[in-house]
Amino acid sequence: MTLTTDARGAAVALTTLLAAGSATASPEADRANVAALDTAYQAAVERNDANAMGAILHEDMILVIGAGTVYTRQQLLDSAQNQDAIYEHQVEDAGTQSVRLYGADTAIVTARLWLKGHYRESGQRFDRTLWFSDTYVRTPQGWRYAFGQSSIALTDPPVR
Repeated sequence: MTLTTDARGAAVALTTLLAAGSATASPEADRANVAALDTAYQAAVERNDANAMGAILHEDMILVIGAGTVYTRQQLLDSAQNQDAIYEHQVEDAGTQSVRLYGADTAIVTARLWLKGHYRESGQRFDRTLWFSDTYVRTPQGWRYAFGQSSIALTDPPVR
């Protein structure tokens, strides 16, 4: 597989971010690393990059969405690989991200997320905004995204 220049740059940046979380750093460095890692995860989802997502996701990761559906790590990776959703936007709204540390090995990211695109099979379009909380844990390999929970779509999203 040949990587584009952008994909190579993203792979190098992701490797650097993951390695930065493998040893205990200062709280400020941990917050910055987890913030950047979560932003990198959202970008990987937006481009359906299952490899980058897999590098960030903890082996036991699950995501619970506002409607109550639970997705496993493998389901998320399969969805990206199959390009079940084609994204125009899968981005955190600027200024909404917050990273809180709990002890030396747990971080929770909260942000407002804008998702816009369509489902590949049906062609049905979506454009929604929601809040999420992503829990990261420090492992010997660095920070990994272990648990996610998202709200239902906001009824009064920001004007874009």
